[in-house]
Amino acid sequence: MSAPDPVAFTIFGFDIRWYGILIAAGFVLAILISCVRAPAHGIKDDTVLDLAIWMIPFSIIGARAYYVLFNWYEYKGSIRSVLDIRAGGLAIHGGLIAGLIVAYFVCRYKKVSFLEMADLVFPSVALAQSIGRWGNFFNSEAHGGPTDLPWAIVVNGQHVHPTFLYESLWCFALFWFLLWLDRRRKFRGQVALMYGMLYSLERFGVEHLRTDSLMIGSLKQAQVLSAVVFIACLAGYVYLDKKYLDKGAPDDPVK
Repeated sequence: MSAPDPVAFTIFGFDIRWYGILIAAGFVLAILISCVRAPAHGIKDDTVLDLAIWMIPFSIIGARAYYVLFNWYEYKGSIRSVLDIRAGGLAIHGGLIAGLIVAYFVCRYKKVSFLEMADLVFPSVALAQSIGRWGNFFNSEAHGGPTDLPWAIVVNGQHVHPTFLYESLWCFALFWFLLWLDRRRKFRGQVALMYGMLYSLERFGVEHLRTDSLMIGSLKQAQVLSAVVFIACLAGYVYLDKKYLDKGAPDDPVK
């Protein structure tokens, strides 16, 4: 199967690409779901909207800056190409890092628990990733190496691993698992840290198949960062879980 036309439609000579539509759809759905779930976390939906207003643009900037930084040889000397995100080139790790930084300061300003907010939004983040990854399909990017598997996609006349699909399916399953976990969580931060571990685990494995990885010397950047994030989240999980148990493990989970 080959990717269809990356352009969805054209308005006044301006191409609207599926890449942008799918990323926008992921953001919108994530915000709506987070607003609906906000009261269960003791957070006002207005606070979620305020967070989104700040976090979305900075997440996009962070994702683009991260990608350009690790591909500087392709972009140096051309500001126009740096700013042209419609053709692809957003690194999810950069978006997550920027989004977390902004979320931390917004939560401090709003006097809302950062860990509570993280537990609220990360299931929706996983869903947004699941949707957004299909933008890579339309752009014929973020794919793996050659394969003869029946679900291979065709890129430049070659059958390759649809790594975007692997991540999309994983993130969709992760979305539902985190919703389930959120209803049973024992301590604040449990859902967010589980997201960090499980997404990092998947990304480390899928990155092994990709042929367009950002590099740190001879190492794949996403694998290095995924390993670091997994270890950090695991340590945080163990620490908070022990702290919860030391308090006597009340019968009712955190509400």
